[in-house]
Amino acid sequence: MGTNWRRTRSIIGAGLGAAAVGWLGYAAVAWNRYGRPRKEWKHDVLLDRYMPDAEVTEHHVQYVRAPAAITYAAARELDLLHSPVVRLLLRTREMILRGERTEDELPRGLIDQVQAIGWTILAEEPDRQIVLGAVTQPWDARPRFRGLPPDEFFAFSEPGYVKILWTLSVASLAPTHSIIRSETRATTTDATARKRFRRYWAFFSPGIFLIRSEGLRLVRAEAERRYRGEANAVVASV
Repeated sequence: MGTNWRRTRSIIGAGLGAAAVGWLGYAAVAWNRYGRPRKEWKHDVLLDRYMPDAEVTEHHVQYVRAPAAITYAAARELDLLHSPVVRLLLRTREMILRGERTEDELPRGLIDQVQAIGWTILAEEPDRQIVLGAVTQPWDARPRFRGLPPDEFFAFSEPGYVKILWTLSVASLAPTHSIIRSETRATTTDATARKRFRRYWAFFSPGIFLIRSEGLRLVRAEAERRYRGEANAVVASV
């Protein structure tokens, strides 16, 4: 038993070490790339309307075996906080920044959740795309997100803040297949905020990447589950 435990402990230690190296490697890339977002991620008309130039961008895509309308509904109604992965990452952030754990009750749907903590819907094309925005100081232990009307968000320049845009968009590939995309853009309002946000983004962007990836994975799974349910119901009624 002692030998097995030592072997298990060694495997766990090696796994944690590899994860730490991967995290730090991603953080180093994020630091070096800051201020130079990839050009191929800058072709969203709605995002360009509110933030044509960003200091950082992040982009995720999932192909879904379900119609676009079902995928979009699944995305809007996703309960992201139900994911153990997301809860672990958020708790880790709280511990690193020494923030108090919040016990606030939030709605279950993703869009309702982010609006409840302060984000504002800047634009939406029904069943296709939604764009949300907020200004914040993400380096705070418990950051406050302030939503603004579209024109005010575009013009906002109060020193010491980060402006963040986030979108979910769905496109139909075929009657039974779709693609969902998530994109985040952020820019700062002055040099001090840029310095602080660059440090924050470099260290926490691996976790943000994992949360976005996990979110789209859950959307895909839920959309495909709903579509299978509808198809089975049709077959059963025949």
